[in-house]
Amino acid sequence: MSRLLGLILLLAGLAYPFAVYYGIEHLSPRVFAALLGGLWLARLLLGEQRPGGRWMALAALLFCALLGVAGAPALLRWYPVLLSAMLLSLFVLSLEFGPPIAERLARLREPDLPAVAVRYTRKVTQVWAVFFLCNGLIATALTLWAPLSWWTLYNGLISYLLMGLLFAAEWLVRQRVRKFA
Repeated sequence: MSRLLGLILLLAGLAYPFAVYYGIEHLSPRVFAALLGGLWLARLLLGEQRPGGRWMALAALLFCALLGVAGAPALLRWYPVLLSAMLLSLFVLSLEFGPPIAERLARLREPDLPAVAVRYTRKVTQVWAVFFLCNGLIATALTLWAPLSWWTLYNGLISYLLMGLLFAAEWLVRQRVRKFA
């Protein structure tokens, strides 16, 4: 059930900028708040608890509550900023309190990581933290100063292409590091 909720939240996140673009003039922000809030509430109550999962769900629910109470269409554009801030926090906190996110993921496939791999995963986590910082700053700038079409293009397509590019580049670097380790 938690995987299904995670998948639904992922798909909702991917569709969100386009839903805002097409729905902002036809739907109340309260509808967005109710739908998004319902998904996050289900994740909080029914999903498996992963590191950071509870506070991330609570932050998203707080955003949805604010959106629902205020009913301001301009608030709809802040959700991608919130997601970037939550992911940035998750990655930075994992660096501080360990183990880093990339190390946790690497240990799923290889439980006994060598020391060089542990150092590498720390650097990968740092790179992702910088990515989410930059992504959040761009999303903030677009929220404040750009037309809705630019906001939609970046948050609905470009940011995901950049994530995919970073993921692919890291995979290539990882293959090279493994070859020389």
